[in-house]
Amino acid sequence: MLVALALPWAAVASRPLDEIRARGEISVCANPNALPFASDKPETPGFQIEIARAIAQQMGLRLHVDWIVPRYRASMVDCDMLMDAIARPDVETPPSIKLSVPYHISGVALVFGPGKRTVATYRDLQAGMRVGVMMSSMASFIVSKTPATMVPFGFEDDLVAAIANGEIDVGAISPATAGYHNLKNPGRTVIVVHAEDTEPDLKWPVAVGLRRADPALVAAVNGALSKLVDDGAIGEIYKRYAVDYRRP
Repeated sequence: MLVALALPWAAVASRPLDEIRARGEISVCANPNALPFASDKPETPGFQIEIARAIAQQMGLRLHVDWIVPRYRASMVDCDMLMDAIARPDVETPPSIKLSVPYHISGVALVFGPGKRTVATYRDLQAGMRVGVMMSSMASFIVSKTPATMVPFGFEDDLVAAIANGEIDVGAISPATAGYHNLKNPGRTVIVVHAEDTEPDLKWPVAVGLRRADPALVAAVNGALSKLVDDGAIGEIYKRYAVDYRRP
């Protein structure tokens, strides 16, 4: 998680709120092909783009999107925001980055296939269960301590498809990926169990990472987020992608 958060950001000069207001635009870095998170398709932009756009609108600004693949290329692009930055005290944030207030709780849930027996926690995984995990992830380390059989995957889309098709019993996966799968595949839905609630290493708040931000910009983004959380707008955005909204 440290590497994922630290790599996108280079130490550069601050861009104050006044400069952003003068140009009438704030920018975000995002992946063009990563639904439900982000997409360059106007009809389904993904919740990261929709939240970033709502922040911009609250601030009276346009949103510009810099498309990047992979995430670490954000250091090569002149964008102001990166969505879903991990906001935990045990995850070090580079000095050049300021975090907004958190707007959602994310993590790695247990997701079960149709008709499969569910368990409430990672510790309840039993011998004979085939559990899909992302290779070399923290979830794979936790699952390795149980009697269950691990099945490694390289991509979450492949993992959730294997769960839905009955190739494995359960997977450790982002609730967002599972929810969006259910939205697009109503005949092959999977069951999300928030087992991350009992595993501190698999649960974290997410915030907006702000590069080059002065205190005024942080305050403006925080004000926009607080209003969007309080009036239910962020919850509605997640709902459109069938993602459980978990308010910090």
